[in-house]
Amino acid sequence: MPRLMEKRSQVRIFLIAAALVALPVLAACGNDKAAEPTVTQADISKSLQDKGLKDKSLADCAAKVYVDQGISQEGLRKMIGDEYDAKAADPNNFGMSSDDADKAREANTKIFTECRMQK
Repeated sequence: MPRLMEKRSQVRIFLIAAALVALPVLAACGNDKAAEPTVTQADISKSLQDKGLKDKSLADCAAKVYVDQGISQEGLRKMIGDEYDAKAADPNNFGMSSDDADKAREANTKIFTECRMQK
């Protein structure tokens, strides 16, 4: 009888451990954002040029600053997306989270001082 109780206890521990391991994996399956491709520095530079910035070196520099500033992927997607231009973005947050908007404002200041000075 004690042996049977020990086996049940081991099985119970195994099942709990398996559930704990599987939970994060299963939770990630429902996240559509995980499947979206990463926005790269090249994507941002191309978007800036497509939106009218004719100077490729300035676009490349600006893209690097935006990425280095640590704006989230969601924020970068909003920046390069067509809806960023089409809708009247809130001037306080540019349609992004407040954290990303703060980073974008800091990046804009750096772009003006660092990228424009490279010329």
